[in-house]
Amino acid sequence: MKKQLVYLLMALFAVSCSSGDEKKKGTRTVFKYNEMAGISSLDPAAARSFENIWVVNQLYNGLVQMDDSLLVEPSLAKSWNISKDGLTYTFNLHNDVFFHDNESFADGKGRKVLARDFVYSFNRLLDATVSSATSLLSNVDMNNKNGFEAVNDSTFIIHLSKPFTPFLRILTMKYFSVIPEEVIIHYGEDFRRNPVGTGPFKLKMWEEGSKMVLVKNDNYFEFEGNKRLPYLDAVSISFIKDKETSFLDFLQGNVDMVSGIDAINVDEVLTLDGSLKENYKDKFKMQTQPYLKTDYLGFLIDENLEIVKKSPLKVKALRKAINYGFDRKKMVKYLRRNLGIAATSGFIPSGLPSFDSSIVRGYDYNPDKVRELLIVAGFPNGKGLPEISLATSELYLELAEYIQSQLAEFGIVIKIDVQKASVLSESIANAKVNFFRKSWIADYPDEENFLSLFYSKNWSPKGFNYTHYSNPDFDLLYERSQSELNDSIRYTYYRQMDQLLVDNVPIVPLYYDQVVRLVHNNISGLTSNSMNMLSLKKVKKTQNVLKN
Repeated sequence: MKKQLVYLLMALFAVSCSSGDEKKKGTRTVFKYNEMAGISSLDPAAARSFENIWVVNQLYNGLVQMDDSLLVEPSLAKSWNISKDGLTYTFNLHNDVFFHDNESFADGKGRKVLARDFVYSFNRLLDATVSSATSLLSNVDMNNKNGFEAVNDSTFIIHLSKPFTPFLRILTMKYFSVIPEEVIIHYGEDFRRNPVGTGPFKLKMWEEGSKMVLVKNDNYFEFEGNKRLPYLDAVSISFIKDKETSFLDFLQGNVDMVSGIDAINVDEVLTLDGSLKENYKDKFKMQTQPYLKTDYLGFLIDENLEIVKKSPLKVKALRKAINYGFDRKKMVKYLRRNLGIAATSGFIPSGLPSFDSSIVRGYDYNPDKVRELLIVAGFPNGKGLPEISLATSELYLELAEYIQSQLAEFGIVIKIDVQKASVLSESIANAKVNFFRKSWIADYPDEENFLSLFYSKNWSPKGFNYTHYSNPDFDLLYERSQSELNDSIRYTYYRQMDQLLVDNVPIVPLYYDQVVRLVHNNISGLTSNSMNMLSLKKVKKTQNVLKN
């Protein structure tokens, strides 16, 4: 009898535990999103593409981070000091931050983050075979190998060889996350699949091309009030490549957010003026704000190249005529549902502080100017002007056709050359096309990042001055701006450089993009900034979504 009673109590206990586990599972909150482009690596050294950056941001921390207003705020560094000469950056670290648990550590427990971990992490980025971030550290003084210095466990110093005003903003990039050396030694190249950081979430599983799950880091160091972050229990990422299938998943509530106009069925959910249709407002909300991204057409203008010598586009007046020859405002209204701003100023987008369309005067639709400039270029009404090839990808074919149609009215005949995105990028980088569609997304929130595309020393074979623009006046202003600590003076330099680009015409600015997200109404705390960063540590979800 006693034995039967014991068995009965054990059974009741098992049921009780099972019910408790099920309840615990049922109340877990999981934020879900789809990544159509896929994720290639969880190593912050490879955090170059948006899909990698977004997930790396959940797994790691750096010295500093960017808030929603693009201001630099503390992360693992609780404070910092920059010397008056702009050469020495001293960071005072939190002493209560631990890496995620991992078998590489003693007893499998994540150890405390120390200043020497930043020395290792930053030195690792100097290896061009490891990361493309190497050029971002070109101003670090590596004489006597003391560019990165751990004074003690909680003081980390960076020494620069010359002042570089945007440097602190550069350190908000995910490349500069802290990682533990022993984990890299343990996993080697397979670290890309076995991330160990300090972030609000840690990797649970990754079936490449299928699904990724991150789970809450219970030891995360950040708090909101007296509540330890994050609020979510998990993040689930799917990898559905088809846009329609992915968007249907969102409409059915299987994912919580979609991001970017290219991932949204605009005809289904948006009005002609770009606002959310009334019948969807009780289901989800639309978040929009300026995006540090400029879409443009580029001209290869290096007349030492044979491809340029043979092209009529070497004539500045013709390039100006093309700039005046189509209506950007109608293009944004009808092709992008007003989700963006017509680029009638320069190359610097509207979300940056130096932007001022009353000072930098760009191009707007002006048929009379087009006709005048075609005469100056030697092609009155387009007479004698050969066909011009515009290289683009399939995604932007409609936009290219709009420009083609409008320019045709002036006798400027455009042939659209549709290439695979990867092939097009390679062609542009290797100066094989002299008229192409391109966009630039800020790596860090400073105008210097946009203007660097036109600095003459950046058009080496590995550089990114795709137009091969070279102007001594521009270069001088660019170099002055890098060390100028006064914001007002630096912004003046930026505007002067931007106006030079307008006047010398290596590009056709099209539009300044917008961050666009659709988010279900049961999600709160999901904010954004003009860098389109995804931060999930403060997100809350009000319904039970985990299915067993």
